[in-house]
Amino acid sequence: MSEFYTYLQLGLQHIADLNAYDHILFIVALCAVYQIREWKNILVLVTAFTIGHSLTLALSAFNIVLIPAPIIEFLIPVTIFLTALYNVSLHQQLADNQGAMRWNYALALGFGFIHGMGFSNYFKMLLGQEASIIQPLLAFNIGIEIGQLLIVAVILLASVVALRLLKIQARDWIVFLSGAAAGISLVLMMETKFW
Repeated sequence: MSEFYTYLQLGLQHIADLNAYDHILFIVALCAVYQIREWKNILVLVTAFTIGHSLTLALSAFNIVLIPAPIIEFLIPVTIFLTALYNVSLHQQLADNQGAMRWNYALALGFGFIHGMGFSNYFKMLLGQEASIIQPLLAFNIGIEIGQLLIVAVILLASVVALRLLKIQARDWIVFLSGAAAGISLVLMMETKFW
């Protein structure tokens, strides 16, 4: 059980590591358009993202899918930028459409695949010579999910403060969060070794 707890803790620490803030930034962009009353949708959305990166993490750990690190380092900020762009340009138009949440879940799942590749090198390094990777993989992913849910809670709390206490308009809040995420993601794209 201690090995399970160790990997759970490592997953939690990895998502909360401020040096790996690109994953935090993606969660911010992903949740920017939601308010606390939509917590069930957010929970499913973040879980779709977790499923995506869990599958890729497993495929990478088994050496089934291997993508060069510079490509992944570039694609992660691209996912942040595209999510932020979606927030300010398409989300409101699609919000009235019944299929909009399915589209959001599909995007979160797909972008989760890319982010899973970002976790994979770190996870492989942690594994070392482990005989079985199933338990460490499960524990690591649970740790990441817990960390993501804590980040979501902070974002929703900030949203409550901004929208209810400070009386900021919802559209302005979405543009602020999404604009910040898009700007930082552009800097991250330029800093990658992809070029």
